Amino acid sequence: MLSEENLIIQLDEAKRTLTNVRPAIEELKNALRIEELTRQIQELEAKTLVPDFWSRDDSGKILQQIKDKKTTIERYDELCSRLEDTLVLIDMGIEENDESVVSEVVSEVKGILETEEKMRLETLLTGEYDHNNAILSFHPGAGGTEAQDWAQMLYRMYTRWGEAHGYTVKLMDWLDGDAAGIKSAVISIEGVNAYGFLKSENGVHRLVRVSPFDASGRRQTSFASVEVMPEFDDLNDNIEIREEDLEITAHRSSGAGGQHINKTDSAIRILHKPTGIVVGCQTQRSQLQNKEYAMRMLKSKLMEIKQRENLQKIDDIKGVKTDIEWGSQIRSYVFMPYTLAKDTRTGFEITDINSVMDGNIDGFINAYLKMTSSKENV
Repeated sequence: MLSEENLIIQLDEAKRTLTNVRPAIEELKNALRIEELTRQIQELEAKTLVPDFWSRDDSGKILQQIKDKKTTIERYDELCSRLEDTLVLIDMGIEENDESVVSEVVSEVKGILETEEKMRLETLLTGEYDHNNAILSFHPGAGGTEAQDWAQMLYRMYTRWGEAHGYTVKLMDWLDGDAAGIKSAVISIEGVNAYGFLKSENGVHRLVRVSPFDASGRRQTSFASVEVMPEFDDLNDNIEIREEDLEITAHRSSGAGGQHINKTDSAIRILHKPTGIVVGCQTQRSQLQNKEYAMRMLKSKLMEIKQRENLQKIDDIKGVKTDIEWGSQIRSYVFMPYTLAKDTRTGFEITDINSVMDGNIDGFINAYLKMTSSKENV
């Protein structure tokens, strides 16, 4: 049981914390462009009142834009309400010497600070496609089973991250490893700002550990790459792919795909011959659906390269080859002789490696967003 003095000290400290963060939350209104979002919602809602709105090709996109903008405003209003309600609760606790409010106050203060930090980071997502869904591809480097197992560990890490943040994670393609792990896998992470947050994860990831596949218990270094690209909307207007440039093959699905796996040759793999880019999908119910999803991935990949390299046409794309090896890694994950995950670009590090592998990568993402934002503002 808390003494009256300790009770007041704890509640006073919570009040000071919230009072100090209040100006930042008020400033956040401008950073989030709340008034501009309100005006944009009114303009978009006016479009929905046009008689032929539901027959328009972009009606669904307009409705989604309205929903996303309203969500941002609602989240900000909820944050402001939580701040004021918690301050009232603190005053009541001090006035009535009520110990029962302490745990709730502590929890609310923590939640308010975390929400303010997350929303502030979202204001750094200013890229043209940051708002889009993300498509992640996993590829092991040289090293056989050890590297293939590492690629699957990364697949699990990003799946856990997506699920923990309320995103929809869908397995698109999966190719089993020789003895363990994966030769390749593709997932889509769907939700607002998925690409904006995950774009920092694009690159080579290095693992150092005692190999579970080595009877001698020797330390092994393995590499795997994570490719992150935005899922583009309205691709058909921007990307034209010639049928003669495609090599499409059907095969039997394998791996972590559910009940439909291994029953039919419905999985599709597409090779874009001019660039050497290969995409695949095996998780839909029919060969036609898998082909449609694979084509979406191919178009997204071509569009991403075209945008990144400022190319005028798809014919200029030669494909991107990244060496999955020492010296090219963006992050190292060390399991022995100590535990550490460290980003080579930002210097951010976490010693709780198991937490990282369970999807706790927000620190790395946040550090990257802050670093890139500060460079852009120089």
